[in-house]
Amino acid sequence: MTDQHHPPLRHRDGHHARVTNEELFFDLAYAFAVTQLSHLLLHRLDLGGALDTLILWFAVWLGWQYTCWVTNWFDPESPRIRLLLFATMLIALVMASAIPQAFGDRGLVFALAYASMQVGRSAWVVWQLRGGQPLLANYRRILGWGVLVACFWIAGGLVEGDRRRWLWGAGVLCEYVSPMVGFWLPGLGRSRTADWTIEGGHLAERCQSFVIVALGEALLATGAGFSEAHLWAPPMVAGLVVTFVATLALWWLYFGTSCRDASNRITHADDPGGMGARFHYIHALLVGGIIVAAVGNDLIIEAPLEAVRLADLAMLVAGPALYLLGSAIYKAVVYGRVPLSHLVGIVAVGLAGAALMGQARLAVGAALTGLLLGVALWEHVARRGHARQTV
Repeated sequence: MTDQHHPPLRHRDGHHARVTNEELFFDLAYAFAVTQLSHLLLHRLDLGGALDTLILWFAVWLGWQYTCWVTNWFDPESPRIRLLLFATMLIALVMASAIPQAFGDRGLVFALAYASMQVGRSAWVVWQLRGGQPLLANYRRILGWGVLVACFWIAGGLVEGDRRRWLWGAGVLCEYVSPMVGFWLPGLGRSRTADWTIEGGHLAERCQSFVIVALGEALLATGAGFSEAHLWAPPMVAGLVVTFVATLALWWLYFGTSCRDASNRITHADDPGGMGARFHYIHALLVGGIIVAAVGNDLIIEAPLEAVRLADLAMLVAGPALYLLGSAIYKAVVYGRVPLSHLVGIVAVGLAGAALMGQARLAVGAALTGLLLGVALWEHVARRGHARQTV
């Protein structure tokens, strides 16, 4: 146990650091955030809606990502870190609630919630690490960047329209670039990712848990849309089956990469901290693809026989394409090779979308689902063949 004068760091004994119930409970707030983002995009199927959703998604992911790093280093079952998790969870719930009007009347609410979460978490950790712990210098730099970025978010919450987009976009860019420059600040220098002693198995498992959260949201959207239909006609039932199988294909594509392989890749990397950071960037793309795919599912369930418009087609195609791109990069990092199946799948999805313009949403969804299943099967067979060759 840790006493009140020492930070509650995780005990590193060479074994896999398990994901705790506190962390899984924390993810529930982000399940709500993912739902809010998909609904925002569903109701704003235009370029502005896509851009706004992208900015908000990057912010939501950053909030979860930075908390994930804290629980990789600190014991979530200790009272002080549990308190931090639950306080962050409450703020995240407020932030997620403001998402539908984040570019409207609740922009300042979203900005204040996000800024207080990012700054408050780092300030709490700095306070816990007082006394010269190795992580202290790193978290001082993170806190400095957090305060800088908070200015962009709060300023954006005080203005409207394009000015809000520019300021919030600048804030997101700062937070994604800052780790690449080691959180460099005048007088504090920069951190080296090689010094970030992370537990690979825990980080890989946390990323997997968020993928489950996002896939669960896609299923909930499908189920909710189906339950609200007045008549469960054959096209509606077919839409349910197609969207369910599509979500199952996404699950298969991701979980064909085992947690053990991913954790080993981080643990045995020359720069585990840098590898962990890459995992988080990749998963921003992967989960973003799931969010867009969930919007496509909603469109199919809503009106399966309606002819697709350009905006509908963009959602139906973009979800699988983004997911396949993220999955290809993920497997390239884990296994050291870009799967040909995924590259062919991305091209095939784009060509199928172009060929099926004007067809029923259900037909487009069924064709794209078939392609996803084909890619998953191809990759499964290829990996089994590779495994036999290495035995």
